Amino acid sequence: MPRARTVIGTIVAALLGLPATASAGDWPQILGERRDGRAAADERLPDALPPGGPRRAWQRKVGSGYAGIAVVGARAYLFHRVEGAERLEALDAATGAPLWSLDHATTFAPQVGGNTGPLCTPVVAGGKVVTFGAQGVLTCADADTGTRLWQVDTHRTYGAQEGYFGAGSTPLVIGDRVVVNVGGTRREAGIVAFALADGAALWTKTAEPGSYSAPVAVNVAGAPHVLVITRYKCLLIAPADGAIRWEFPFGQRGPTVNAATPVVLPGNLLLVTASYGIGSIGARFDGDGVARLWEGTEGLAAQYCTPVASGSHVYAFDGREDGPPGALVCLDPATGRRAWSLPGIGHGHVIAAGDRVLAVSNAGELVLLAADPAAPRVLGRARALDAAVRAAPALSAQRHGAGGVRPAAVTDAATERSTRRRRSIHTERNSCCCRSRAACRSRAACRRQVTWAWLSKTRTAPRDAARRSHRRCRFRPP
Repeated sequence: MPRARTVIGTIVAALLGLPATASAGDWPQILGERRDGRAAADERLPDALPPGGPRRAWQRKVGSGYAGIAVVGARAYLFHRVEGAERLEALDAATGAPLWSLDHATTFAPQVGGNTGPLCTPVVAGGKVVTFGAQGVLTCADADTGTRLWQVDTHRTYGAQEGYFGAGSTPLVIGDRVVVNVGGTRREAGIVAFALADGAALWTKTAEPGSYSAPVAVNVAGAPHVLVITRYKCLLIAPADGAIRWEFPFGQRGPTVNAATPVVLPGNLLLVTASYGIGSIGARFDGDGVARLWEGTEGLAAQYCTPVASGSHVYAFDGREDGPPGALVCLDPATGRRAWSLPGIGHGHVIAAGDRVLAVSNAGELVLLAADPAAPRVLGRARALDAAVRAAPALSAQRHGAGGVRPAAVTDAATERSTRRRRSIHTERNSCCCRSRAACRSRAACRRQVTWAWLSKTRTAPRDAARRSHRRCRFRPP
């Protein structure tokens, strides 16, 4: 069994210095409460970033993984790998102090890249926390105590493949069930619904392989449905029985992935996007079918960034991080036309609150913008971390009585929490899969290096291939 490489990182709670409002919003899963990248209605981003960037409330070292943070009430939930185990931890969101942890063993090693940890953000619902590990282990725990309630090895049960980077589609809790893009090859278990109460399998549908895109809940004609992007399709499914209302092709074979979550906008407007020459599709849909409005790669082809809507337009990072330089773009989802493009930020994730958009680059930079399709109005840029940031950010607020702005400092977090209001951006840092640049360059026969050289279609000497691989595993996510 290969020895696991522990990738040490940092979680930072960066306080943005915002005034208090009437109530607080949680961030209970990937992309927030509605999986649309928008914070709660009462949340606000500032008009400018503080000089020198947001102050850090706390930070702590973590293991490997690209899973984001979920925040509910006074707790933050972290899912990462520590040596030979995937670990779910509950932390005090105000101080970062650990409250409980739950481990399960893992031997995962990726086909591509150096990340050995989980990719899926914890999902908090109904007093429970659901995680989906890199080897397809689906776990449900009590959110208060960390007690394991049930666990299913979906890859072993349904014959699913780990894929390039391991399982990466964050499950969706909808009602009393958990819908998972398992990608199983047995019993047509591409998509499986499990009972939230006890983990019992309720239905299986399609033979579609898994993707890295998270399913999203949507109401169609007053009834709940689930939009799922698999490896090669986009489907609308009824969660009660798994009935497929419609589907259309999306994706292509070869070294490609579908990673962005489908975006649903007013008027049943659907936007799906991917890189690798796949591009985007804008469409109208109902329970009976879908009508394409436009498609192509010119407006947007996002590798893994889910577009986030603010007003009539969406904002996203375009392009591949391992390709030509991309840009932050503003797009009209009804026509597929760009309103503007802002280069020079790199790649990363986008979230929004009110009429503000916050881009978090993989270089650890925060870029605050006004949600204005007329022109890119940058309100502030600041460094949050001096390292690569891979996990999707979370914007949360916790209300502790009334009051003004809390000054951010690790040392005074406990004394200030009863009278101050906090708003936090949670990010995760990961370093290179190799222990040093010299070690990375020396492994010319390393599987990761060979695979990366093949994916990028290079014909380089082993030393050059090793150098590419080092940049890939340290600075470029899946």
